[in-house]
Amino acid sequence: MSEKIKIGVIYGSTRPGRFCDTVARWVVDQIFQKPEFEVAIIDPASGGSGAEAEKPGHSLRERIADADAFVVVTPEYNHGYPAALKSLIDSFGSEWHAKPVGFVSYGGVSGGLRAVEQLRQVFAELHAVTIRDSVSFASAWELFDSDGALKSPERPLRQLEAMLKRLKWWAETLRNGREAVPYSAAA
Repeated sequence: MSEKIKIGVIYGSTRPGRFCDTVARWVVDQIFQKPEFEVAIIDPASGGSGAEAEKPGHSLRERIADADAFVVVTPEYNHGYPAALKSLIDSFGSEWHAKPVGFVSYGGVSGGLRAVEQLRQVFAELHAVTIRDSVSFASAWELFDSDGALKSPERPLRQLEAMLKRLKWWAETLRNGREAVPYSAAA
């Protein structure tokens, strides 16, 4: 298939001074290097209001609806995922249907994996398909240098590569399915 896969990279945190910017920037930089993907930033901290949200193609709803797949970059707060991410997810419904979701998580000792496991349940309810492979950063603030570069990128790059290959397969398969028979017809 020649059409690029549109990946919505979702920032999971809205906290001031968030580390999410560092992790998400790394993810976006890696995806930008792959010609088969097009990236749309979905940041609940900056895209939900104001004049920019009124422009066609800029609202969160439009960016989510237009995406073929998603990569959620999420921290783990108190053994779960952030309230702002829950609010973003719950604000939409059919925009998530029949689309794959991959995860890049970060946090303390668990690397955000508890947040990801909870998000898998939420996205299943929204008729989205979660990718088994993920990237997690335990003690993330120790893994990135002051410029936002990974100190030892080999393992995370391998993990991201595996996740993106599977995300691409699911995105193409589900996009073809949605084009052949709209998902709403399956209900």
